[in-house]
Amino acid sequence: MSRIGKLPIELPANTEVSVSADNVVTVKGPKGTLTTPVDKDMIIKSEDNLVVVDRPTEQKRHKAMHGLYRSLINNMVVGVSQGYKEQLELVGVGYKATTQGRILELSLGYSHNIFMTLPDEVTATAVTEKGKAPVITLESNDKQLIGQVAAKIRSLRKVEPYKGKGIRFVGEVVRRKAGKTASK
Repeated sequence: MSRIGKLPIELPANTEVSVSADNVVTVKGPKGTLTTPVDKDMIIKSEDNLVVVDRPTEQKRHKAMHGLYRSLINNMVVGVSQGYKEQLELVGVGYKATTQGRILELSLGYSHNIFMTLPDEVTATAVTEKGKAPVITLESNDKQLIGQVAAKIRSLRKVEPYKGKGIRFVGEVVRRKAGKTASK
């Protein structure tokens, strides 16, 4: 039995889960509504304040999907009740970030500024404090989408290992390399 798959999902207050006939799970909560299709073989039961995901057989394919769909539904429940938050910091001289509505403007040392349009479900704020690296905060109820947007922003200027310049997650540890030593 899957260790993750057999755990029931507890629903917080003001959160409800519904499963349609074609196995589409909809989760509604204070932070919005999320839906995801689930494989037609998987059995999803919603009773009291618990959601349970069961598998019909012990086939390898069903075992693989058991924990996956339990995790996806749990991420949706957490997203619509609490939400997700990612923080990225820009380390480098002259690196700046500003937000104007859905547009994130980044100045990352290139000859031009980068304008990035964010999805409707993601909100971004950019904070620049004197003496500290600018921080971009992304918030959303969809864990997969916010991770994808954060990875896209990070890929615009990856952290280089010699000086540590680039875009990184707050708290991320960067392995630094020693530079060239002067030869005689």
